[in-house]
Amino acid sequence: MTEMEDRWLSINEICAYLGVSNDTVYKWINGHEMPAHRLGRLWKFKKNQVDAWVEAGGAADRSKRTKNLDEE
Repeated sequence: MTEMEDRWLSINEICAYLGVSNDTVYKWINGHEMPAHRLGRLWKFKKNQVDAWVEAGGAADRSKRTKNLDEE
């Protein structure tokens, strides 16, 4: 069972898991350094890496993060 939980997820699976669209995930890959691995034409994701990225604020809007840093 551990092997299935640690498998690579497809773009559709990670979108369903996070509750966002494909466009949002592609935006996060390109502009927010979302942990993703390209295999040929396909993007693959490790759930634990994506979870850590989300928890660290990786999906947050950069303009809001910059504004909050400026206020400190």
